[in-house]
Amino acid sequence: MKAGKKYQQARDKIDRSKRFEMEEALTAVKDIIYAKFDESVDMAVKLGVNPRKSDQIVRGSVVLPHGTGKKVKILVLAKGEKEKEALDTGADYAGGDEVIEKIKNGWLGFDRVIATPDMMGSVGKVGKILGPRGLMPNPKTGTVTFDIAQAIGDIKKGKIDFRVDKTGIVHVPIGKISFSMESLKENAVAFLETVIRLKPSSSKGQYIKGVAVSSTMGPGIRLDTVKIRNTFRK
Repeated sequence: MKAGKKYQQARDKIDRSKRFEMEEALTAVKDIIYAKFDESVDMAVKLGVNPRKSDQIVRGSVVLPHGTGKKVKILVLAKGEKEKEALDTGADYAGGDEVIEKIKNGWLGFDRVIATPDMMGSVGKVGKILGPRGLMPNPKTGTVTFDIAQAIGDIKKGKIDFRVDKTGIVHVPIGKISFSMESLKENAVAFLETVIRLKPSSSKGQYIKGVAVSSTMGPGIRLDTVKIRNTFRK
């Protein structure tokens, strides 16, 4: 599909052969916006891993210092007192098997899902619905837990989960165009530090192969990966 005129104009403002430093890249993202809404700023990192190998799947979570700027609707799958605790501590929705049935019937009015361990047998019934959308609770990201208040608090503070896709790329939002440069930069640094810390021991050669930032509607702006590798060296 041919790119729109405004997108092409934004792309033409960028030197495609240049590899930018972090602050330069984020400044450029802000300079070439054309949408009339507060776009997300996204970061994509190409990793030197083979996601087909289970020991090279990079998956984790990070609390962004300044959050993502997006109001997140949280669903907690829990029973009894834990269901009440979830609602009391900020969940938008909470419930047990009746909520599982709603999801089976097509309800997806939430952005994040937390589940207590005793609910995971039931959650498995909607795994094929939640999994492809990145909504499946997982102990590795702290979303399968009895500590509901902590999990909700982390998400509200700006916790994001990420997982490398089948092409070896991790995509995350690092804020909004309206964020200050310093806030975007601190969020980006927190994410990159986490990704680098999670480097699989079986991954050989260059781990960070490419990094780009973009707004929701804008073109990608590529960063200087040599400088990033030197800055965030393990």
